[in-house]
Order: sequence, then structure tokens, then C-alpha cells
Amino acid sequence: MPSAFQFQCHFILIFLAASKGETRYLEVRDAGEDEPFLLLSEDLKRELSAGQIYRRSLRCIDMLSIEGQFTFTAEQPQLHCATFFIGEPEELITIDYNFVNIDCQGGDFLKVFDGWILKGEKFPSSLDHPLPTSQRYIDFCESGNIQRSIRSSQNVAMIFFRIHQPGNGFTVTVKKNANLFPCNVISQTPSGRFTMVIPHQHRNCSFSIIYPVVIKISDLILGHLNGLFLEKPSAGCAGVGDFVELLGGTGLDPSKMFPLADLCHSFHGSAQMKIGCDNTVLRMVSSGKHINRVTFEYHQLNLQETENRKENSIEEFCFPSI
Repeated sequence: MPSAFQFQCHFILIFLAASKGETRYLEVRDAGEDEPFLLLSEDLKRELSAGQIYRRSLRCIDMLSIEGQFTFTAEQPQLHCATFFIGEPEELITIDYNFVNIDCQGGDFLKVFDGWILKGEKFPSSLDHPLPTSQRYIDFCESGNIQRSIRSSQNVAMIFFRIHQPGNGFTVTVKKNANLFPCNVISQTPSGRFTMVIPHQHRNCSFSIIYPVVIKISDLILGHLNGLFLEKPSAGCAGVGDFVELLGGTGLDPSKMFPLADLCHSFHGSAQMKIGCDNTVLRMVSSGKHINRVTFEYHQLNLQETENRKENSIEEFCFPSI
């Protein structure tokens, strides 16, 4: 498996490279075999009875997909730590501070970011998020008791922190909240089915799948005349106002990915595409004049599908990278 794809599939191998008050982004180290992907299993979710709170300690680099109470206590100076939270597509994430014991004056920090940051790239991108980048950071050392409960704008969020003194740390409670109209989503799984609806809102929404996939769009309503309109990126749909685009790349930020195909008009039927990129994004651009909706399903691209390429209705992309 190529290193770029391995990087995308192992987010917990990221460490914080920015110092407090300077550039805020994350870098990546080489993948280690002893660092598992820490999404919690469905078995554990089923074992937790109603009303029972799941509790565990946090590692310096961690990922969580379940509600509960989580505590980090430094056993030694920890300077580059991050925890990534992910929910189902229809969920928002709330992070509550229960207890914080850090030395802000001594260089410690504890920050929540509304979304994910990986190696300098953000999801959602700055073009797709309702807030400017500066307002997506909530710094405990700056807000203190003023804001002890923070809710994400999509199904992913993260905290990153630096603690110098052994014994210091914090406790947070993570909860999930329903999101009636999910906009920006990172998929937890390499396969699934999803319907994205933008009801008379001027916004852009991206659905990110961090695997090479076969994606099939079965229904698209954009408020235009019926008919399927697939074009090369050079022609584009930007002048239409409402459209769906398929993007591919090796990073996280949709605005830095390659445009692969545009869908400019409503249709009922099937448009299938094989995308061999490390990251695949379906992005809907909405003018706010219509109720736009797209239904699609996807599954991870396998070797047999890679070799049998003539079955597609749209050209394939990124196959040299898989």
C-alpha cells in the first residue's frame, strides 16, 4: 500500500508541529506498526447499556467515534498531542470541559478545532465552512470558563494540546447531537449510501471518502431542466450556479483537490465512476435558489475493478496511485 494512501488511512499518526501563537497545523510522521487505527468498534457500542457512560484515558495521539468521558494525564512532557473525534454523517459533536489543569502561562495549551487539520490541510475547507478559519479555533487559555462547551459544525472535530508538567491534564465529555441537514462529512467507512440535501441555502457541502472507491450517483435534483451533463473540468459547471463535482487527491482539503467531473443538471438514473485517488470527495455547490439533493452510494475499489475499467460510464482517475 503506497505511503500516501497509508497516511490517509492512519490519522492517528499525526502530531502537532505548530507552537503556541505561531502557525497552527499538523504534520505527519512515518506510520508505525504498533499504532492501530483507534476507531472504537460497534461491539463496544452495543455493550454499553442505556445511560451508562463510557470512560477511558486518552493517548497523546488518539481517535474517538463514541460518546463518553475521556481524561488525559501527562506522565511526561507532551508537546505534540491531538485527539480526533468523528461521528456518523448525521451527527454533530459537542465537547464539554469537565476539568482542566494546565499551565497556560508556562506554554501549555488546549485548543478545539471545528473540523480536522492534517498536514496543513483543513476539512471542511475554508471555502465550505460557515466560519472564518480564525473563529474555528477555541483556545481554552484564552476563553477559560467563558466557553466550556463547544459544538462542531459537522461530524468531525479535534482537540490539540501541549502539557509540560507531569500530572497535569484535563477531562472532557463528548456527546453526539442530531444534524437534520448534514453538509460537510467525513465517512467512517469505505462503503455506504448517503443523501445530501441543501434546502434553499447558499453554501457548499463536501462528502469525503478517504479510500479509492467506486461511486455511483443514482439521483440528482438541482432545480435545472432534466438531463445529465457530464463535462471535463475545462468546460465546468461554474456558470450554472448549482452543480455537483467529483474531486480526487491525496490530501484532506477539497479546495486543493483535482476536479474530475461535473454534474450540472438533474437526472434520475445512474452515473458511475471509479476513482483510484487516496481521497474522493463529492461536493455540492448551491446558490440557495433551489432545494438541491443528491443520492449516491460508494464502496472501496478492489483490484478486480481496477483491472476491468470498461464498465464505467465516466472516465477513471488516479489509478497510478493505488
